[in-house]
Amino acid sequence: MSKKKKRANSQRKNEITKGIFTVLEKEPSKSFNYKQIAAKLHIDDTQGRNDLIKRLAQLKVKERIIEVERGKYQKKPSLHTLLKGTVDLTSSGNAYILVEDMDSDIFIPKHKLNRALHGDTVEVVVKRKDSRKKVEGEIITVLERKKTTYVGIVDKQKTFAFVRPTDSKMYTDVFVPLEHLNKANDGDKVLVTLGDWPDDADSPYGKITEILGKPGEHNTEIHSILAEYGLPYEFPYEVEQYAQTLDTSIKSEEIAKRRDMRSVLTFTIDPKDAKDFDDALSFKKLENGNYEIGVHIADVSHYVLPDTILEEEAYNRATSVYLVDRVVPMLPEVLSNNACSLRPNEEKYTFSAIFELDKNAVIKKQWFGRTVINSNERFAYEEAQHIIETSENKIPKEISIREESYEVSSEVVEAVLIFDRLAKIMRSKRMDSGAISFDKIEVRFNLNKKNEPEGVYFKEAKDANKLIEEFMLLANRKVAEYIGKQNPKKTFVYRIHDEPNEEKLMALNGVISRFGHSVNLKDKSSISSSLNKLLRDVKGKKEQNLVDTLTIRSMSKAVYTTDNIGHYGLAFDYYSHFTSPIRRYPDVMVHRLLQHYLDKGKSANESLYEEKCKHSSSMEILASSAERDSIKYMQIKFMQDHSDKEFVGVISGVTEWGIYVEIIENKCEGMVRIRDIKDDYYNFDEKQFAIIGERSKKMYQLGDEVLVMVKNTDLVKRHLDFSLIGKKN
Repeated sequence: MSKKKKRANSQRKNEITKGIFTVLEKEPSKSFNYKQIAAKLHIDDTQGRNDLIKRLAQLKVKERIIEVERGKYQKKPSLHTLLKGTVDLTSSGNAYILVEDMDSDIFIPKHKLNRALHGDTVEVVVKRKDSRKKVEGEIITVLERKKTTYVGIVDKQKTFAFVRPTDSKMYTDVFVPLEHLNKANDGDKVLVTLGDWPDDADSPYGKITEILGKPGEHNTEIHSILAEYGLPYEFPYEVEQYAQTLDTSIKSEEIAKRRDMRSVLTFTIDPKDAKDFDDALSFKKLENGNYEIGVHIADVSHYVLPDTILEEEAYNRATSVYLVDRVVPMLPEVLSNNACSLRPNEEKYTFSAIFELDKNAVIKKQWFGRTVINSNERFAYEEAQHIIETSENKIPKEISIREESYEVSSEVVEAVLIFDRLAKIMRSKRMDSGAISFDKIEVRFNLNKKNEPEGVYFKEAKDANKLIEEFMLLANRKVAEYIGKQNPKKTFVYRIHDEPNEEKLMALNGVISRFGHSVNLKDKSSISSSLNKLLRDVKGKKEQNLVDTLTIRSMSKAVYTTDNIGHYGLAFDYYSHFTSPIRRYPDVMVHRLLQHYLDKGKSANESLYEEKCKHSSSMEILASSAERDSIKYMQIKFMQDHSDKEFVGVISGVTEWGIYVEIIENKCEGMVRIRDIKDDYYNFDEKQFAIIGERSKKMYQLGDEVLVMVKNTDLVKRHLDFSLIGKKN
């Protein structure tokens, strides 16, 4: 090779090297494959791409860059590089640091936690650990505690006490001097607030701020669930007082500012035990043969005004919390159950989306704005369902929410039937567009007056439920679309749902193949259609709840944001939450913004609303977690009285320490620990989702039907243990 050619090759090699580091150093927390790097360096010829691939491999061997995962490269972190992230503690006591925009998490051994707790924001020094192909680090500073209060049990000694937190991710107890016990006794369940953590102390110091009660008692455990997530169970006195002073009367001067819908046929359809009715539908036949359909939502923003303590409380809560035996509302009762509740035969202020639809559910006109309504009827879902199923005008006593059976007018019957027909057309269009139909079974309990569970039943979405769902979706979509398509762009609160993660879908395929199912991952359209087929195919089968749960977990999480990317699950380009302001703060924001833009206001402050969106998404997650925990608690309480019965269950999870079994008849899930299976020594086989007997080769695999009995119930830790009888024949 000539010197000239060698010089040219060397120069090209240097240019590629320089280019690689330019790309990787610009975004040090991200990783890139060769295609992404080539695109950024404008390398589009075959030789150039080959040189790039070769140089990446050389730099990796020389440890100048790291291969985070197969074919994806990242700048090698410096031993002195400080990164900011969030602590995710594992059951083993080790942790991972989640860094925004970083593809791989940083592993932290337990001895390098340096007193960081789960969820804390920390600074971490990172380094490379070649033997495990992981980025490993050490926490240097705790920047912000995620939680400063914990629920725990008091262990009182003569001269001091400890509180043992019930949170499985809290690895240390809390030292409490006797003067900070706040009258708590040994064994009480309490709320403890963390204080100092001296350098020479094994545990942080704390102060008991609230006595929740005796462990195992119903109210103690329900209040504990709320306290664990920092959720309140009562309103501050000053908020209640402020709400009581609100003028909730209907004023003629206010009606004059609104579209008057009081004479139009209007009704609500809600659960039979609902106390707040935040949405109503109105129906009117037009002379041209079309229908005027009104979706009327309680005008919460009329009462909850900015810069008030009521607004501050609603924002802080961000959502109502629905536990098994109670609702913890976002708004005080004077609003949630009275002024803002669209009760029958009462004039109410509303914010409405009104559509003119033809017989094929095609929108001909739309209007948004403030209204006043007077609901004619209040239906339970069961009553509306009866109308749909029978088309008769008499509702039997046993499914009526009234004390006696009663007549329903022919106009109301006709309206319900037309709503049902239009809803089915709209749902069909949604599904054809790629929407995914999740009808996951919801567990509900029949409770007696003492809140003891006497039975379990499953909530099923029927046509009446889907009728309401479709018209609420219509209003949410069209409000978002109306603002989202404006030019110039306006700040707005969207509900978005990203496309599912391909790796999670591949993992889902691995599990569902056990039952003879699969998901086609070819493209977006085939994914959504095959997911719908999967959900249809498992309906009514033993694996339904398992497959439904795993499918939902493979999806991205829906969140609130000002940055619209559409809603994958619903197959909408624009979507928001407009229809439930009594129980969701984002809906209040949407009402305010919509009215602001209807009044020709300028675009609102995007960063301010984005911050509010993040808070709302975060509070939604906490509320959902509390709701799940309350269901788990009630399931365990229910199973306490069934310890002498054999149950048929499906293996719903397999881990190195045991198998999870979900009972088919009531969906209660418990664990069979490997150490308790005495007929053999069992090993965990991750690839086969199974545990396998070392001697007998007997296999218990995900999806297998087994017989179990209750071994132990722990209401405090919310844990249910089963004894394994064997496989079901």
